[in-house]
Amino acid sequence: MPTLVFRLRNVPEDEANDIRHLMEESQIDWYETSAGNWGIAMPGIWVSNDSDQDTARELINSYQQTRQVERRNDYQRAVDSGTATSLVQRVREQPMRVAGIVIFCLFILYVSINPFLQLIGYTR
Repeated sequence: MPTLVFRLRNVPEDEANDIRHLMEESQIDWYETSAGNWGIAMPGIWVSNDSDQDTARELINSYQQTRQVERRNDYQRAVDSGTATSLVQRVREQPMRVAGIVIFCLFILYVSINPFLQLIGYTR
């Protein structure tokens, strides 16, 4: 019975390609599903044989642990060299986007709290 071993939603393309190559190199019988025309289905990598499920999961877990260490080291090197993007730099690069997100968050906060404030008489 086919088993989902790796979800592809919000996964960087280089990581997805690495997982595909990992499956091929390990000679695991696998196939991939897409998100479909409307993007609502589960994109993922599936193994066809139940016997390959544990092997595939171990390979993927090992790969992700290695990738995590590499990405953290890359980020730490960027911080140490001063090339990492800070919050202030992001605000300077995209001020309208940041302002929109802040306004949206304030609106959600208002909509969430206003009914309670009306119950205790703090608003008109």
